[in-house]
Amino acid sequence: MAMIHFILQGKGGVGKSLVASLLAQYLQGKGLQVHCFDTDPINATLAGYEALDAVALDIMSGDDIDPRRFDQLMDAIIELPADAHVVVDNGASSFVPLGSYLLENQALEVLEEHGHSVMLHTVVTGGQAILDTLSGLKSLVSHFPTTPIVVWLNRYFGDIAIDGKRFEEFKIYSECASSFHAVISLPHRKQTTFGRDLEELFARRQTFTEAQGSALPIMVRQRLTSFWRDTMTEIDQARLY
Repeated sequence: MAMIHFILQGKGGVGKSLVASLLAQYLQGKGLQVHCFDTDPINATLAGYEALDAVALDIMSGDDIDPRRFDQLMDAIIELPADAHVVVDNGASSFVPLGSYLLENQALEVLEEHGHSVMLHTVVTGGQAILDTLSGLKSLVSHFPTTPIVVWLNRYFGDIAIDGKRFEEFKIYSECASSFHAVISLPHRKQTTFGRDLEELFARRQTFTEAQGSALPIMVRQRLTSFWRDTMTEIDQARLY
């Protein structure tokens, strides 16, 4: 059966497309058949990665999102072979429309009836967006209580802590841990070196494999390789396939 990975978070600019690209690269690196879809009506960042060959879905009708356009996504996923992995990146502006579509149309149940499995992925970040991202996580748990959720901790904007407590000590963790398939902590590195290298890599929409085979300076390639190795180790522990 195919494994469908939806990347969902209502807060913009917290790393959803980053997570989608990392997940797709990871699965490709394991030799798996990966199909990527981008439903972000504004940025379509994942679709910018040529190496990931993501399909950008047009979900707009004029100036508004047309939920019926998500039917295209469902049809495309259902027709995929049983050994496929699917990564669906979704924008902040389409978080509510896609979530509502999945609920109202019992779309996850339809996918499961066709023999597919579903995981929801969301991002929790530090800094000013921490409460907003926790709210997005809580919404997913509330609306999809039987669907496994993978939480990606992104410390790029600051430590993920409230009153000195880390994520695993938050109230939401104790209340919702049974819904979590895994918690993945993205490696946090020095901003002036690793951070700048990563920002430039993501801006180029370049994969780590492409960067490793490029003409980038040796130490830049070394830092990117180190980050990617540590990221893969984190994802390995999540058992996503």
